[in-house]
Amino acid sequence: MYNQPIFLQPEFKERLWGGTKLKEIFNYEIPSETTGECWGISGHSNGSNQIKNGPLQGKTLAEAWSNHRELFANEEGDEFPLLVKILDSKKDLSVQVHPDDEYARKIENETYGKTECWYVIDCEEGAEIIFGHNANSKEELATMIENGQWEDLLHRIAVKPGDFYYVPSGTIHAIGEGIQILETQQSSDITYRVYDYDRTDKDGQKRELHLDRSLDVTNVPHVNPFLEREHQLEAGVRTEMLVEEAYFTVHHLSLDGKSNPITYENYQLFSVLDGEGNITTGEGIFPFTKGDHFIIPATVESYTIEGKASLITSHSNK
Repeated sequence: MYNQPIFLQPEFKERLWGGTKLKEIFNYEIPSETTGECWGISGHSNGSNQIKNGPLQGKTLAEAWSNHRELFANEEGDEFPLLVKILDSKKDLSVQVHPDDEYARKIENETYGKTECWYVIDCEEGAEIIFGHNANSKEELATMIENGQWEDLLHRIAVKPGDFYYVPSGTIHAIGEGIQILETQQSSDITYRVYDYDRTDKDGQKRELHLDRSLDVTNVPHVNPFLEREHQLEAGVRTEMLVEEAYFTVHHLSLDGKSNPITYENYQLFSVLDGEGNITTGEGIFPFTKGDHFIIPATVESYTIEGKASLITSHSNK
């Protein structure tokens, strides 16, 4: 029986809006000074993580999902359902929106749409996100987009470290410059750009917009999701519920000491935002540190977590 954490090698993505904070904050070896994304836990075909330890060392998470489903509580589905990223926005991301599952399958021939959520790790003073819009009908939304009424249309929110946002499919959104977030999302890479600030690439070309599909999938009117960030303290762990919804449940863990033994029938995803510690299972002691990403498989009957650290943990609700 597989009785240890599965540690994953991050995948990095260069982006027009990326920077160097992934190296500065997490000491990652990034490919360039425009590195926008660390895919920390991914089985997606555009970047499946390699396993760093244990019997499956050298295999990818996608291969583990296909061939060792017992590690994932025999969950159904052809693809690993979640994707966990850390993003560094040196510049503004495009204003965008994502489809739901039904639209993704019908129009894109993809398994999943994209519902996501953001935990703000750090940001510059005065940093903002775009979250939602002010149109009251599809017709008004189309008119305001056509007329370029971006200041009237888009809803801007100032952010600070520790903020959390749940972003269901159909929500117009953008991460502003100077923000680093951890994003937990469905395993999808479908993005429809609504507005890109008329930016051009190195060849002087504007990036493609997807206005028809954006209008198809955008929720109108926009409604802010209600979140109640409840927390509990047990032994050395303060657990804060961030969101529990159809696709995933996400918690923030503040670790200061040693937990009681944890038993859980499902598999759990962990990303270490700060600090260090150990996971202890029946097979041994496994250290973790800032920037690590790992999975506790369903085959681990019991474990303890110990140290001083800040972590985001999640699991699938499929």
